[in-house]
Amino acid sequence: MSAAKHSFILASASPRRKELLKKAGYKFDIVISTIDESKIKIKGLTPAQFACAAALAKANNVAEEFPQKTIVAADTIADFDGQIIGKAQTAKQAERITRKLFSKPHKVITAIAIVKKNIGLELVDYDTTTVYPKKLTENQITEHIASKLWKDKAGAYAIQQGSDKFIDHIEGSKTNVMGLSMELFEKMIKRI
Repeated sequence: MSAAKHSFILASASPRRKELLKKAGYKFDIVISTIDESKIKIKGLTPAQFACAAALAKANNVAEEFPQKTIVAADTIADFDGQIIGKAQTAKQAERITRKLFSKPHKVITAIAIVKKNIGLELVDYDTTTVYPKKLTENQITEHIASKLWKDKAGAYAIQQGSDKFIDHIEGSKTNVMGLSMELFEKMIKRI
C-alpha cells in the first residue's frame, strides 16, 4: 500500500517526526497527547519497555477521543548503561546530560505505537541505535548549552541540528535518533 493511502493521527508535537513523515509522503493530522509522561512508572522497566509504555500511553490517550481513527505515537529516550535519559528541563540538567552521554557510547531508543480502538488494534515496537560520540571540549559543551538546541530533545541533543559534529558515528537508523525510525514505522504501518 502506498504511503499516501495511509491516513492517521500523529499524537506528537515533535517537528522532527512531522517532517520525517511528510517527507515520506504520509497524510496525517496532528493531535497532541495530553498524557503526563512523569506519571508513567519507570521502576522495574528496561529503557525499551519504558519507551514502549510511554508511546502506547500517548497513542491510547488520543485514541480515547478518536476511537475510529488510526493513532500513531512515539517516545524517544537515551539509554546510558541502562539508565533512562529523557529531556532536560533546565540548562543545568542539559549540561549534566551532555557530559554524561558524550563520555562514551550510548543508545537511543524510539518506541512506536499504533492504536485503533474501535477494532482493538494495538501495535508497539521499538528500534535501537548506538551513538558513538566524539570527546567534547569544555568550549563545545558551553556553546551547546548556550545555543538552547537541547530544549525538548531526548538526551539534550538533536542529530539533525548541528550535533552531528559531536558524533563520530552511529550503528543503526539515523531517523531513529531523530525521533522516529522510518524503517520500523514502514514495517508496522504495512501490518494494518
